Amino acid sequence: MHMLRRLLSVTLAALLVISGLAAAASAQNRQQPSFRMIRDAEIERTIRAYGAPVFVAAGMSADAVKVYLINDSRLNAFVAGGQNIFLNTGLLIRAEHAGQVIGVMAHESGHIAGGHLVRLRQAVREAQIKQVIAFILGAGAAIAARDGRAGAATISLGSKIAEGTFLKYTRAHERAADQFAVTVMDSAGISSRGMLEFMQVIESQELLISARQDPYVRTHPITGDRIAFLREHIARSRVSDRPLPARFVELHQRMRAKLIGFINPIGEVFRIYKPSDPSLYARYARAVARHRNAETAKAIALTDGLIKERPRDPFFHELKGQISFESGRIPEAVVSYRKAVELAPNEALIRVGLGQALIAVGSKGALKQGLAHLRVAVRRDDTYPLAWRLLGIAYGKLGQIGEASWALAEYGLLIGDSKQVWGNVGRAEKLLKRGTPAWFRIQDIKREIGRREGHRKGRRRR
Repeated sequence: MHMLRRLLSVTLAALLVISGLAAAASAQNRQQPSFRMIRDAEIERTIRAYGAPVFVAAGMSADAVKVYLINDSRLNAFVAGGQNIFLNTGLLIRAEHAGQVIGVMAHESGHIAGGHLVRLRQAVREAQIKQVIAFILGAGAAIAARDGRAGAATISLGSKIAEGTFLKYTRAHERAADQFAVTVMDSAGISSRGMLEFMQVIESQELLISARQDPYVRTHPITGDRIAFLREHIARSRVSDRPLPARFVELHQRMRAKLIGFINPIGEVFRIYKPSDPSLYARYARAVARHRNAETAKAIALTDGLIKERPRDPFFHELKGQISFESGRIPEAVVSYRKAVELAPNEALIRVGLGQALIAVGSKGALKQGLAHLRVAVRRDDTYPLAWRLLGIAYGKLGQIGEASWALAEYGLLIGDSKQVWGNVGRAEKLLKRGTPAWFRIQDIKREIGRREGHRKGRRRR
């Protein structure tokens, strides 16, 4: 993460979570992030479905905007590293319906469309320059007066000026993003009521923290002002009462059930989704919780019931594959993952699950099949570290050491492990045939890791 001047350290500690600058470096450089990201094919498909109408209305390519999930219980979302939107699981769980999540995504797309990250970096630089000037003036005042207190007062004033400029800049961005959001949602025929409802949730959280907040130390406009703006817009918008597609209701309930089942304490899962609740969502959450609690037979029985009800749902078959694999039932896992891949051939993460299960089988034939699925997976999504690590294992077990080293170099690059990258690129370069695509990719990896290390050395010198 790029280091900022000390003057902004306290204020920016909260701001960086909102603006995404803390994540920007790790997202762009593919270093190990300070937060825990999670991957799930079903939830990612749901989020893509939510965002597609907004992105198209905004003039963006729905495929170009990437959405990432962070395992964090706080209500938060931000943009970083170009067209990347990060959503906390806490936000997705707290959202009562799809419209609330879509409102957040529309707002974040406003930051992307407005180029706010680029402008925000410039604002940081300008704030730093002002602080340097304040420091020089403060040092001069201290020398002239032979009193350190005079210098401290001048530096403090400079810090306030810099902070004020920076925070004013980000508040302007938030207002612009709100305006952009309601405009594109109108164009997409989506009501802004969900955005208003979620803003009211945020307002209720603010009230729990403090009854009186100074808007000038905030990075966003005060929520009450934003709520008033949204109410005015909803009053005059022609689509304010238009319902969302009916399928979004089930998508949202399933997403929440799955997240709660995997993330929340097991006892809490059963309090939310009581055993007496026969709904599909409740059974889904309980199946996950039973698996987490090592109640494999009950977990599989619940999942089999879901599959019987929805035999062509790939994600129920995927869940059964995961439960079976993690319970040591490898042949059953292969069968379930194969069915999931058959039903959702374009989902890279499901292919990774099948590849992992086939590697666990261990036979040469299974290894070759697993390798084939993993190669398809990384062609579709080359940002998933586990896929590259498994690819390296499969190549290695099949005796293709050059290719194995290349895959593990990709893995090291994704997790930010320079030592692993250098150890594998040297071996891969010697073993791979010169001029092949894999050999050329190794040259790219060497340049990238060299650039990163040079960047880090430059930061240390500063």
